[in-house]
Amino acid sequence: MIKPTPNPPETENLSPDESLDSKKLHEAAERAFDHHLSSPEDSMVRKPSTMFFISPDIDTESLLAHACESLASASVMASDFAGFLDGSQRSTMLGIAQVIMLGELAVNRALDNLDPQQ
Repeated sequence: MIKPTPNPPETENLSPDESLDSKKLHEAAERAFDHHLSSPEDSMVRKPSTMFFISPDIDTESLLAHACESLASASVMASDFAGFLDGSQRSTMLGIAQVIMLGELAVNRALDNLDPQQ
């Protein structure tokens, strides 16, 4: 009987670290382990991203005012989006809108505490 495929080539039993590709993979795995399993002391030095940077000299009232405006916008967007949904998805989105609104109320109260209305 004739076999449709040839026998596989004979190879020596090589250690995985003896081929160039597996050495690179092994080194990459070691770097990943070192990165993810390092002690907390190793990761104490952290440089924050400056892509979305809020200047440290901005006063609290301005920060709260901007947070309030952002939450108000998010509340309107969530409520508007809920109008396009049906059933449980609509209920979920309206719940999210309510949580946003509660955050907005808390920020408004904080603003009132900073600058009480006469």
